[in-house]
Amino acid sequence: MLRALTHRSARDAEGHDNERLEFLGDAILELRVSERILDAFPEASEGELTRLRGWMVSARNLTVVAERLNLGEHLRLSRSEDSVGGRHKQRLLANALEAVIAAIYRDGGYAAAAAVIDAQIVTPSLALHQAGALHEFAYKSALQERAHAAGLPLPVYHLVEATGPEHVKQFTVEVRLADGTLGRGAGGTKKQAEQRAAAAALAALT
Repeated sequence: MLRALTHRSARDAEGHDNERLEFLGDAILELRVSERILDAFPEASEGELTRLRGWMVSARNLTVVAERLNLGEHLRLSRSEDSVGGRHKQRLLANALEAVIAAIYRDGGYAAAAAVIDAQIVTPSLALHQAGALHEFAYKSALQERAHAAGLPLPVYHLVEATGPEHVKQFTVEVRLADGTLGRGAGGTKKQAEQRAAAAALAALT
C-alpha cells in the first residue's frame, strides 16, 4: 500500500512509485464498473453505457472520491511537489486512487477490490445518476478527459448570447478546443448550454 501512495517525485532508492499500480488499477476499475452498470441498466445501449462508465472512471469523479477519503493527506510527495499543491491536484489524486485499488487487488484479490469500488465509486455515482444530477457534468467532464488524452489545453467555453425575458431566458454557448473542434449548445441555464455544447463537440470528435 505504501507504494500505491508514492508519487514519482518521491520514488524510493530502487525507483519504485505508484505508476505501475495505477496501470493495473485502471483496468480493474473499468472492469468492475462495466460489470455493475451492465447489470444496473439492462436496456441501455452500448453508447449510453460507455458514456456512464467514462464519467464514473473520469479523473474528475475519482478526485471527488479521493478527496472524500482524504487520500491526499497520505500521499508521499517530494517537497517541491507538495509545495505546489500536489496533494490537491486532480490527476495526481485520481492516479493514486487507481493505484490503491490495484494494491487492494494484489493483497486481497478481485472480490476485495470490487467491494471497495462498489462502496466508494459505483454506489455514490449511481445515486447521482438516479437523482438526475449526472447530466450536470457528464459531457463537460468527458470532453475535458478527451482533451487531456490528446495533450490539448482545457476546452474554452464562450457565451454567445442570452435572449428572452429573465424567467425564460435562453443561453447559447460555444466550446472550442485547441485543435479547432467546435461545439454549440443552447439551454435554459448556462450550465445546460455548456453541457449541450460539450456534447456537440464530443459528437464532432467521433
